[in-house]
Amino acid sequence: MRKMKENACNNKNQKKNPGFLLSAVSSNSGKTAAACGLMSAFKQEGKRVCACKCGPDYIDPMFHREVLGVDSKNLDLFFSEEDILKEGYLKHTKDADITITEGVMGFYDGMSLDSVKGSSYDVAQTLGLPVILVINARGAAMTLVATVKGIIEFRPDSNIRGILLNRVSAMLYPRLKEMLENELARIGHDEIKIVGYMPENEAFHLESRHLGLVTPQEMENLQEKVRQAGEILAKTVDLELLEKIAGEAAVWKIEVIEESEKVGNLKSKNDPVRIAVARDEAFCFYYKDNLELLESLGCELIEFSPLHDKKLPENVKGILLGGGYPELYGKELAENQSMLESIRRALDDKIPCLAECGGFMYLHEEMEDTAGNVWKLVRRIKGKTFPTGKLVRFGYVNLQRNLAEDRISELKERMSIADSWILPGENIRAHEFHYWDSTDSGSDCLAVKPDGKRKWECIHMEENLVAGYPHLYYPSCKEFAERFVEKCRSGYRE
Repeated sequence: MRKMKENACNNKNQKKNPGFLLSAVSSNSGKTAAACGLMSAFKQEGKRVCACKCGPDYIDPMFHREVLGVDSKNLDLFFSEEDILKEGYLKHTKDADITITEGVMGFYDGMSLDSVKGSSYDVAQTLGLPVILVINARGAAMTLVATVKGIIEFRPDSNIRGILLNRVSAMLYPRLKEMLENELARIGHDEIKIVGYMPENEAFHLESRHLGLVTPQEMENLQEKVRQAGEILAKTVDLELLEKIAGEAAVWKIEVIEESEKVGNLKSKNDPVRIAVARDEAFCFYYKDNLELLESLGCELIEFSPLHDKKLPENVKGILLGGGYPELYGKELAENQSMLESIRRALDDKIPCLAECGGFMYLHEEMEDTAGNVWKLVRRIKGKTFPTGKLVRFGYVNLQRNLAEDRISELKERMSIADSWILPGENIRAHEFHYWDSTDSGSDCLAVKPDGKRKWECIHMEENLVAGYPHLYYPSCKEFAERFVEKCRSGYRE
């Protein structure tokens, strides 16, 4: 059981956590370029910078970590309750001089078309973060006032404190800034300032494809590009004003009381459980919270590359095969026969394995790429994974056991109910986003949309394997993670 006490902080010894949230009218407005450029600018000033990303996206946090060297964390109000989100944010940002949180989609866009739940606005309200609105100003003038006014006043507690103009020239910016601040003052919003602008420049152009931004490994000279973006924003943005706004972030005094809920000796650090974690160009999507939870349960996470290594690390007791882009590396993965055999042998030896999305694809008999080539892979999942040319699944789901009578009967033949990783009555929260499908996506679980109106079968669940397209968020069902670690620690028993 976890209890949290929250109150306004008046303790002079309590450290503040300065930060702000970057949002916009919609996706493709320049949030990511602005976030990366500002992180680079503050880093070049010698600031300790921390990053967060609203929503379930893996790719932007990966950029923050691998390109900028900035620790990054997802903030998601579907995955986490409010008090857990606050606690996680404060723990993550405790040593930072400034934290930049990148929003998701438009400022008020939530988990459904008619709700702000889980939106950037919702996260900002929950954490008490001031908001900087990124506005694409190309081809507009007075209309920008109407746009900003509508966003500010749609919710009286929007807490928008600044505007960053995108795609503006150095010549036009002073006039736009003066006009906007005068008009904002005229309509009663003189507290909102124009903090700067982003000019048209190649440094702010980040490539995209079906999952969003491409992986850092593929971005030619990306670190240099982001460094240049930081140098530009240091000249075009009032960084001192942004720091002042960041200092307005709410501060809590948090006391967390942990009551012992150990399962056996799961949390023992004397005998760490070695877990092999696939991490390379093809497999790179992991939630930081998932990995930290496994470490808190006594796991030692050992990274390996299905692309480049010849076999699994020595003496591992479990395997994580995360999401990524295996479809881009079909030839290399298929030709690494020693690794395929190493993983196949480990699964045959009942080593527990969690495989999600790209990792699930890797376990198939065959994987087809966009050119029509078919590659033979691990061969644990019967059938083929193939491109559909469209988004197959997208959005949040609650995963639960498929309790259909025929599924329970079949599951009992393969494994005892006691060995099931997701028990009746339990849910684990997850997210799906994939353009590839499978001839057998599994049927041991049901993915249920948050509104309960749609559901579908998914997941292969065996004695030592949980594999499917959904990306799981382990902290939403800690018992699931605990059972995985217990299986790894004790070894599979018939």
